[in-house]
Amino acid sequence: MTASLEPSSPILFYDGECGLCARSVQWCLDRDRRSRLRFAPLQGSTYAALEVADKPLDLDSVVLFDDGAVHVRSEAVLRLLRHIGGGWGVWGRVGRIVPRCVRDASYRFIARRRHRWFGAADRCRLPTAAESARFLR
Repeated sequence: MTASLEPSSPILFYDGECGLCARSVQWCLDRDRRSRLRFAPLQGSTYAALEVADKPLDLDSVVLFDDGAVHVRSEAVLRLLRHIGGGWGVWGRVGRIVPRCVRDASYRFIARRRHRWFGAADRCRLPTAAESARFLR
């Protein structure tokens, strides 16, 4: 495993062409006060080089690489909230009350419509120098 894929440093893989995904990354950047999360597009070389069991090959889900494993859909979102911490971490724990099949069905409902509702990621905020270091290719 390369230094950029240390299991102790969570990486959020997102669809680099999706407007909702781009907004979600910005949301995470604004709230991750400990700067723990790193980000990389699913279409990038970091994701291509990721060699773990159960790695999704389709681009219809957010993927969180955390503790040496990949997590998708609602599980990725709940773990992401826990990493952000504060009140969001509480939501990450409370969300587990909802059965995974219901959470994932809701996730898929939004994922199927995300391009229509949010468009393409044609414009993104330029990251600061500190934020740029958190982005992988």
